[in-house]
Amino acid sequence: MFVFDHPWVFAVLPFPLLMWWLLPPYREVSHAIRIPFFEEAARAGGLTPARGAVVLKTNWIQKIGAPVAWVLVVLAAASPQWVDPPIERVESARDLILAIDISQSMETRDFVDSQGRRADRLTAVKGVVDEFIDRRRGDRIGLIVFGTAAFPQAPLTMDHATVRLLLDEVKIGMAGPQTSIGDAIGVAIKMTEHSKTKERVLILLTDGNDTASKLPPGQAAKIAAQHAMTIHTIGIGNPQANGEQRVDLKALEQIARVAGGRSFRGENRQELEGIYKTIDEMTPELVKRALYRPKRALYMYPLGAATLLLLGYHVLMLVWTSLARHREAVQPTPTMAARTSL
Repeated sequence: MFVFDHPWVFAVLPFPLLMWWLLPPYREVSHAIRIPFFEEAARAGGLTPARGAVVLKTNWIQKIGAPVAWVLVVLAAASPQWVDPPIERVESARDLILAIDISQSMETRDFVDSQGRRADRLTAVKGVVDEFIDRRRGDRIGLIVFGTAAFPQAPLTMDHATVRLLLDEVKIGMAGPQTSIGDAIGVAIKMTEHSKTKERVLILLTDGNDTASKLPPGQAAKIAAQHAMTIHTIGIGNPQANGEQRVDLKALEQIARVAGGRSFRGENRQELEGIYKTIDEMTPELVKRALYRPKRALYMYPLGAATLLLLGYHVLMLVWTSLARHREAVQPTPTMAARTSL
């Protein structure tokens, strides 16, 4: 629709009329020489003297053009704008980080894929997580992988296709053979350090116990809680195994409890899918919607029209004056005509 950004400017429209009514006329005083034979000199030169006080007259172009130009200038000052239909802008109100264990123990082939074939743990996890990402259309999602070291595989972004592509490129052992759960939590805290979103969720999946972290997992969970980050943990390993192969379910429960989340246990792909669906229901999409209406300024059109109108008038008057002077120069004076007849 068409709107004016400064409609109060129209209050100045009657100002020229008020000035014409209330202010005294402009007078210009100039010096003159009085001579007793002025009329004789004027007749000898064939001239008709004018009165000393002259009131300049306006032509019909000025009477029409000046008010029109003033209205156009005021119209431009009122800042006319064309407002386009509203555009809805959706922003994520939650940061969701997925931390996946890619230590050497994840190559154990004790899972069954969607087609019923034996698969290693990481392949099964990647399939479930990929579907989970596809459902989370309104969240900013980041991906962390950890083994001996922890690092962000994908930054927090709304470009979920890129996150899924980077998830597919994850390989077992690319971060080392050990497990550093505490460091993975620390990386998640660092990723959301400057985030403006109020809700931050970390879903941490591992099949082992912490053997390589520089930051103890319990301490990392406390720091995460201080930064308003909720941690859900998923254990998929064997709690009866030894060393690197044993998943520490109690430690994962402690981390989730300290950080206000829940701890889950998954022994196969179906249970893993159920866990991510449960987390999906616990943390529904949270988005902020804002309406934005694009505006296009139109002040240049009335301002340009007023400028062209004034320039056109002055050019026309210049041409008119030049033609009048040319006619006067060509037309003979009465004295010259009398001499010619003689």
